[in-house]
Amino acid sequence: LASPEQVKKWSHGEVKKPETINYRTLKPEKDGLFCERIFGPVKDWECSCGKYKRIRYKGVICDRCGVEVTKSITRRERMGHIKLAFPHSKIITT
Repeated sequence: LASPEQVKKWSHGEVKKPETINYRTLKPEKDGLFCERIFGPVKDWECSCGKYKRIRYKGVICDRCGVEVTKSITRRERMGHIKLAFPHSKIITT
């Protein structure tokens, strides 16, 4: 069982909105359940706004959109957290 402090250490950011994908742009909503800033880019080696493209910018965090330039597979590995009014325990399985 993970403590709230441990969950925050594992987390890459707080999910603040229930939205997932913008229906007009088809891009993940900022601070939503699929946020690129929290979970990583949708496209390999490209930030959300397109300022940084290609592997030569590996590890750079875009100053416009806040997305780290890395492989999109990191979206499967990263976790976000949701701040609740009351503590809640959840067993994390792999």
